[in-house]
This record gives sequence, structure tokens and C-alpha cells, in this order.
Amino acid sequence: MLATEQSRIALEICRRAAVVPVLVIDDLAHARPLAEALVAGGLPALEVTLRTPVALDAIRVMAEVEGGIVGAGTLLTPADVVAAKQAGARFGVSPGATDRLLDACENEGLAFLPGAATATEVMALLERGYSMQKFFPAESAGGAPAVKALSGPLPQVQFCPTGGIGLGNARDYLSLGNVVCVGGSWVAPKAMMQAGDWAGITRLAREAAALR
Repeated sequence: MLATEQSRIALEICRRAAVVPVLVIDDLAHARPLAEALVAGGLPALEVTLRTPVALDAIRVMAEVEGGIVGAGTLLTPADVVAAKQAGARFGVSPGATDRLLDACENEGLAFLPGAATATEVMALLERGYSMQKFFPAESAGGAPAVKALSGPLPQVQFCPTGGIGLGNARDYLSLGNVVCVGGSWVAPKAMMQAGDWAGITRLAREAAALR
């Protein structure tokens, strides 16, 4: 798949809602009810981070939930890309980008949201065909003012800022013309998942979806 096509699909996915939940799943039993709760709250694009032993199995389970679009986060290697695609991920996310990782996503036909934090990184990805990018780590890389500043010289690039974003500052980013959505983990607190408070997570999802 061409990078431009990957980026187009990533943009379409990011446009589905104001927030892409960044999910760390430790208990496989949480996967289906968590996905159902978030989708019910209006957040269909779900990024499952590959940080736990059950992450790939969670992607398999969540991919079956109607209305959900499940992706794999923190892709670091070509092997991660292959495993994520085989598990049913429809998009991938990374904090940065390397040629090997970009090649793997293009070869596997996995829509990809590569990360950038500087103008040079943004330009390199744009040159390759990625006009939809993740801005990471958002808050420590300059926050909303940094993202806004990139819109001047690079108006053709749109972003999903992630890193340090919560309910209190999400609108600072979402108000910018070059921000499509934000990524955040606040919509699926670990304590709520452990307690099985899926109704509570749906409420948080609705609150997040209403940000835009």
C-alpha cells in the first residue's frame, strides 16, 4: 500500500471522533466490554498498546466488536507490524518512525499514524507521503502552541497529538485547524476497568466525544 493511501485511511479513522483512546489492557476479559463501552460512548477508533502479554489477543477480541476500529500502538519493529496485522489491527501507531517500520507498514498494507515531534521529522514523513501524523510527546514537546506553530510552514499536515493530554487540555489542541483528534488514556482508567465499571467508561467516552 502506498504511503499516501495509508495516510488517507489514517485520516479517515482519526476523523471518526475527537479522541482516540490509548488502551493498556492487562486482563483479556476486559477487552470486549471495554471496546463495547467506548464504542457506545462514541469513540470507535481504539488504540491497543502492545505493552502487555495479552495485547495481541485483546486486539483479536476487540476487532469483533461491531462499530469498533481497532489499532495497535507503540509499533516499533517490522515484527510488531506483522503481528498486529495478523491479530486484526486496522491501523498502527508509533511514537516516531524509522525506514524499516514505514517499509513494513507499507508492505503489510497497514494504515499507519507515524509520530513526529520536530519540523524536520514532520517534513521527512510528509516527503514520504504521510500528511496525517501523530505529534508526540505533545505536552513535553511544546504543547498546543507547538502544534499551532507547525501549521504556518506546513499547512498540509494534520495531527493527532498524544502524550500528557487529558480532559482539562484536550480542547486546547482540538481548537487548532491542523488537529484532527487527540490520543489519550483518561477515558479508560485502570481502576474502572478493574472494577468492571463499563457504564462509567461509557460516560467518560461520551464526555470525550462531545469535546468536538
